[in-house]
Amino acid sequence: MSLLTVAARPRIGVVAQWWVLTCRLIRPSWRNGELVTAVVAPTVFTLGFYVPLNLVMSGYGHGLSSYAQFLMPMIVMQAVAFCATSAAFRAASDAEDGLTVRFGSLPMPAAVPLAARITAAMYRAVIALAVAVVCGLVIGVEFYGSWWDTVGFLAFSLLVALALCLGADLIGSLAKNPEAITQVLIFPQLILGLVSTGIAPAHQFPSWLQLFARNQPVSQFVYGLRALAGDSSGNAGVVGWSVLGPGLAWAVGILVVFGALGVVVATRRSA
Repeated sequence: MSLLTVAARPRIGVVAQWWVLTCRLIRPSWRNGELVTAVVAPTVFTLGFYVPLNLVMSGYGHGLSSYAQFLMPMIVMQAVAFCATSAAFRAASDAEDGLTVRFGSLPMPAAVPLAARITAAMYRAVIALAVAVVCGLVIGVEFYGSWWDTVGFLAFSLLVALALCLGADLIGSLAKNPEAITQVLIFPQLILGLVSTGIAPAHQFPSWLQLFARNQPVSQFVYGLRALAGDSSGNAGVVGWSVLGPGLAWAVGILVVFGALGVVVATRRSA
């Protein structure tokens, strides 16, 4: 019994440390604007793209019953992308303030601060996803699949959010410059977002861009989410590995690679 008690103490300590560090990031999130951004970003994106492009894209054709149904996955992608940018900013701020080095000198596993930052980032991602879904419902989006498809839509969205937040956290930890990192991450976010099938079908891009627009990760995420949301026209794609597989592969690959690198970087700094 005594051996079991001794073995259990470090595990309880790790959980307590993770919880304290997570609360450190969540509690001020309303005051520092992180949650405001999570709420405002999908709202602004919905208004900024749906309102001016609805009639235009409906005229050119997008293949679904409405442009709202077509745009919905991209609203989600933009919402989680802003959460990833916030994750990078938080990691860079901790590194710049010396907290990362300080945490490394404390008697805690090296991955605990990383886990706390990612938990806080996912807390923001859940809120952003909820707002994105509400924005979609307001402009007329419907979920035509089964309940399992809708649950899959939410789960896939959060998986992508987790992968992006892990990647952004690693970049922020290495950069150590909060102001610079947000500017650096905006560029790939714009490129991958605008040159994707989330806003327009691939055939509407110039011929030399169509291959990239069709196969880049954001487009693959969009294909999966669009199939899970479904459509009354039946053109949203079939829920299966042929549609979901590439997006899942991208998400899991990013998750594994950046997650492993994040743990390695955190371990080396605590050594």
